[in-house]
Amino acid sequence: MNELTKVLQNELKAAASDAKFREMTVRIIPNIPADSIIGVRSPDVKKIAAKYRKQDISGFLDKLPHRYLEENSLHAAFLNGLKDYGECMGRVEEFLPHIDNWAVCDGLAPKVFAKHKQELLGKIPAWHGSGHTYTIRFGTGCLMRWFLDEDFEPRFLDMAAAVRSEDYYVNMMTAWYFATALAKQYDSALPYIAEHRLDRWTHNKAIQKAIESFRVTDEHKAELKKHRI
Repeated sequence: MNELTKVLQNELKAAASDAKFREMTVRIIPNIPADSIIGVRSPDVKKIAAKYRKQDISGFLDKLPHRYLEENSLHAAFLNGLKDYGECMGRVEEFLPHIDNWAVCDGLAPKVFAKHKQELLGKIPAWHGSGHTYTIRFGTGCLMRWFLDEDFEPRFLDMAAAVRSEDYYVNMMTAWYFATALAKQYDSALPYIAEHRLDRWTHNKAIQKAIESFRVTDEHKAELKKHRI
């Protein structure tokens, strides 16, 4: 273990919250060992990232896999702040195979991606075809985060709908994507629900999440309820 990794682990342990928060984290991320969770709140992880971001953090970024959930969260926070797209994408692709839970996956959202959307878009098919749960989830998350507003094209819905998996965390992201699409691009997204283009579980979950959303109109919610399977 290099010196910086030791320092960052100590920072994370010092920032640990109360036992109840740790217990809650263990409960909501049940697929990783409980002893890999320190129990640090996200704002505190971000504070540590901000404190060390201007230092040479390459030794920590090179040290994969990490031991703790919060180290992975810190790794994601560091990548989120990288300003060079090429460096950032290289680091992201190194990191993705080591992500083992939804929280770290969904927390990885490099700001520089917003300025390189066409290059980013070209990466998504490979991520969707990776066979790795959280790489697939990350690909659909990118479609949701960066391609449902001014850069939206209907073909992106096809990219998300084409993902087929037995994995809960993949399908939940697909459902979340379509619920968000129904909020932002309703007319384009509705046929995927009305024509049952998704698997049954994802279909119903997308409707549920859209109905729960304050961004979907009551009129649209009433229509969506008719399409429950």
